[in-house]
Amino acid sequence: MAAWLIALAGSYLLGSIPTAYLVVKRLKRVDIRSVGSGNVGATNVTRSAGFTAGAFVFAVDLAKGLAAALLVAPLLQPDAGPAFRFACGLAAVIGHVAPVFLKFQGGKGVATTIGVLVGVYPDIALACATVWLACFLAWRYVSVGSLAAAATVPLAQALFHRPPEEILLGGALALLIAVRHRANIQRLRQGTEHRFGRGRAAR
Repeated sequence: MAAWLIALAGSYLLGSIPTAYLVVKRLKRVDIRSVGSGNVGATNVTRSAGFTAGAFVFAVDLAKGLAAALLVAPLLQPDAGPAFRFACGLAAVIGHVAPVFLKFQGGKGVATTIGVLVGVYPDIALACATVWLACFLAWRYVSVGSLAAAATVPLAQALFHRPPEEILLGGALALLIAVRHRANIQRLRQGTEHRFGRGRAAR
C-alpha cells in the first residue's frame, strides 16, 4: 500500500512540473497565466512564445505522462499492471491541471494524457488520435477534437474489454478533460470559440 501511495504522489508531483510557465518565464520574462488565453499549456505557449517553444512544452508535458506510466509505477511497484500504471498516469494529469507549484492553476492536460495513453494503451492512443484528427479536419476546432478524443478513452476501453476499474479511471480522465475545457465548451455554445486558421485566437 505504501508503494502505491508513493507512486501516485510521485506521479502527481511529476505532472505538477509547470513546463509552460517555466519556458515562457525564461523566454519572455512574463507569467503565462497573464498572457494569451491564460492557460498553462503548449497551445498558449505557441501563441505567446512561438512554435518551437510550444513544441518543446508539448513534448515535455507528454513525457510527464509517459514517465508516470512507464517509469514511476513499475519502479515502485514492479508487478504493476495496466490499471495501476493508468492510475499513476491519471495522477500525473491531475498534477498538470492542478499543480501544487502554481497554486493549482495548471493546463488542460491533453499532452500529458497523450503520454499516458501511449505508455499504457498504444492501441487506444491510436484510436484517440484518429478521432481527434477527424474532428479537427471536420470542424477546425482543437477543443472539439480534444473533447472527443477524451470521451473515446473509456469507450475504447469498454470496446477492447478492459477491466471495469480501468474503464472507471478512463471515465474519470475524460471527465477531468471536459471540466478543464468548460470555458471552451461555453465559447462553442456562443459561437465565439477560435477556429484554426480563422483570425486571432479567442481568449
